[in-house]
Amino acid sequence: MKIVLSGSLSVDQIMNFDGSYADYIQPDKIRTLSISMLVKEFKRSPGGTAGNIAYSLALLGEKPVLYSSIGKESKEYMQSLADLGVDISHLHYSDLPTATFSVLTDKNDCQVGGFYPGAMSDAKSLTVKTFQDDDIFMVISAHDPAQMTKQAQECATYNKRMLYDVGQQSIILSKEELLIGLRSAEVLIVNDYEMGTLVKKTDLTQEEIVQFVDVAIVTLGEKGSVMYEKSTNWKPKNIPASKPLQVVDPTGAGDAFRSGFIYGYVRNWPVERASKLGSVVASFALEKHGTQEHNLSWSKIKKRYKDSYNETINENITE
Repeated sequence: MKIVLSGSLSVDQIMNFDGSYADYIQPDKIRTLSISMLVKEFKRSPGGTAGNIAYSLALLGEKPVLYSSIGKESKEYMQSLADLGVDISHLHYSDLPTATFSVLTDKNDCQVGGFYPGAMSDAKSLTVKTFQDDDIFMVISAHDPAQMTKQAQECATYNKRMLYDVGQQSIILSKEELLIGLRSAEVLIVNDYEMGTLVKKTDLTQEEIVQFVDVAIVTLGEKGSVMYEKSTNWKPKNIPASKPLQVVDPTGAGDAFRSGFIYGYVRNWPVERASKLGSVVASFALEKHGTQEHNLSWSKIKKRYKDSYNETINENITE
């Protein structure tokens, strides 16, 4: 089964400061907000939801297909992923510049970001019809809102298995568009804030939202995640987080979680085990400043999995 990744490809500008947003923001002055933080760390690195997921999947030994749009000036970035085993043969190279994501993170891991879409908006040719005769698992992560909805509809039309990773586009997409994504999906992964946005935008409860899909995962940062499965009548199950050696930067940890989860899920691992692998992979991403700076080896993954959950990964996985 091919894993096809449709999502953003971008250049990330990652900044961190020692303070807290709560110390800077005056709620009664929010309409005239004007604040500036002294940044202690700054890093410019390759990123984007699809790029980040592809990176960690490749480190795990997978060969995912990137199905995204990127500026022609970023071919070196794409070649670096190809060198890891990522299939870049289906990329669309745009005359528009590569998308850029700028994010500012406080000491509590709260984040405010801005996204310039650039080439991400030039993705009309990226149709699921390309893979209509292939056995694929489609991952639709945050990118151009219109294309996300179109691709979700196409997954339903061509009967393709799909993971809906709506991300921060949950704010942009309409109720009708979100419902199209939910109805087309087999798996839903969102963080706690994004789930709150889905509840608000769709006028549904969290309990009602998870019942659209066979599997739903709500990530909770350092508190782990909550898993829902159709096979257990969507009864929530808490999955503890795997602890990193140190937390340097949370940016990209969610994408790393998705990589580990997808790796296990497409191999028919129990959902709980796939979720735990996702948490372990995310813990390595937390230890680095940047979304594609961490390294993985199965020996390290197996050790941390054992240390975190007092369980072993039974599958015969080698380096």
